[in-house]
Amino acid sequence: MLPAQHRMRHGDEFADAIRFGARSGTPRVVVHYRGSTRAEPARVGFVVSKAVGGAVQRNLVKRRLRAISASCLGTFPAGSSVVVRALPPAAAATYPELERDVVRCLDRSARVEVKR
Repeated sequence: MLPAQHRMRHGDEFADAIRFGARSGTPRVVVHYRGSTRAEPARVGFVVSKAVGGAVQRNLVKRRLRAISASCLGTFPAGSSVVVRALPPAAAATYPELERDVVRCLDRSARVEVKR
């Protein structure tokens, strides 16, 4: 479970990370990462649209993405923002496939953010 202090809740937080963060993607997920030096906890948000599938399928994908992100929280610097957007093929993906995609995207987008 993702602790409450690490969850994005407001649209402007999502918009900020998506608009100004580094983006990396695979056929199943897209990750937007925005680093920061603020003294607040890292925050993670999820976007799983109806294109992914019905409510049951979307919730399954969200639960998997939340668990993956919770396990990666220690690698995010304080104040960073991460938005994970699921694409329609995520519905058919297994947990290890999603985990591999998210970790790969986080690594790539964090490297791009550091170069900026």
